[in-house]
Amino acid sequence: MTITYNFDEIIDRRASDSLKWATGTIFGKDDAIPLWVADMDFRAPQPVIDAIVERARQGIFGYPLRSSSFYQSVINWFSRRHNWQVEKSWIEPNPGVVTALTIAVLSCTQPGDKVIVQPPVYFPFFHSVKNNGRQLIENRLKIENGRYVMDYEALETQMKDPRARMLLLCSPHNPVGRVWTDEELRHLANLCLQNNIVLVSDEIHCDLVYSGHHHTPTASLSPEIAQNTITLVSPSKTFNLAGLNSSIAIIANPELRKRYANMTDSTHIGSSSIFGLLGLETAYNAGEEWLEQLLIYLECNLDTLENFIQQRIPRLKLYRPQGTYLAWLDCRELGLGPVELRNFILKQAGLGLNDGAAFGSGGEGFQRINVACRRALLKQALDQLEAAVNSL
Repeated sequence: MTITYNFDEIIDRRASDSLKWATGTIFGKDDAIPLWVADMDFRAPQPVIDAIVERARQGIFGYPLRSSSFYQSVINWFSRRHNWQVEKSWIEPNPGVVTALTIAVLSCTQPGDKVIVQPPVYFPFFHSVKNNGRQLIENRLKIENGRYVMDYEALETQMKDPRARMLLLCSPHNPVGRVWTDEELRHLANLCLQNNIVLVSDEIHCDLVYSGHHHTPTASLSPEIAQNTITLVSPSKTFNLAGLNSSIAIIANPELRKRYANMTDSTHIGSSSIFGLLGLETAYNAGEEWLEQLLIYLECNLDTLENFIQQRIPRLKLYRPQGTYLAWLDCRELGLGPVELRNFILKQAGLGLNDGAAFGSGGEGFQRINVACRRALLKQALDQLEAAVNSL
């Protein structure tokens, strides 16, 4: 039976201890419209809700087992959606992709080693490196012909650093929204192979890709690339399940996988919750119908955002995302300094957004906006932003 999902439904998230909606605590402004953290304002797929409710009725919440059906749901999903044939032995569960980033850094590098990141990029990338005694190498993205691209020339030089051991890739990229092409990914992955650099590919947004674009798992490009790649994925962004704390690393190379697994075992962070395991399995088995409807709704929200910016706030520039529901907004023409821009967005526009500077070099003067909300709320936010810009 086909279920038609209502993404315009009003849900009071302030009453549910939602981090996203705790704007008084996070921003110091209770009435700010929260369009920041990567959290959707939509109910999860109904089969996921039903499965969790049914399991809760049992009333026993002891240690869970990762069943063969859990692993098969992952294998089937990536075969069906991404034409990637994953083997059960490659799958290493963990509580979340941010945790998995740290596990990868700790297990495959040594203190003092250098890790390459490509800013502006998801800020936990920086934390996973610097907070664990490793050093950052910044391979900053470039803007060419109105879109972000990788700087391969600089990368070739940076990879020759004898302490460079790893590269953290964001694919699709957060916050700039690029869905990297096969050619771009292959070029990057081959450079890593040539320079003995382990490639860690954060692909948490891989299912959220729009018309005209296609996500390719980096490790699926060739057997050689697969042997040098740690892929991090989760249903959390796809199906709005971040609070269930369930994700996986996919590692074809047995040596890398052993080092990764040893780190999770020694730190005792490889366990999963009952509802996290169930949510992942059910979403991958029965959430596809919901996802297809979601993508249509999100693409319409992006159309709304793009048209509004172009027609009514032309001083701003939108880098429309090819993937993710996070849009990168260039506010530099407003002529505001970093602190001024943050205060302007929050106090004058009344919006809780992610400040671009948090994403590292190249993020200054930008704001990241989350469009995974009711369209009426997005329109209200845009009206407030327009009025604020016109008041300058």
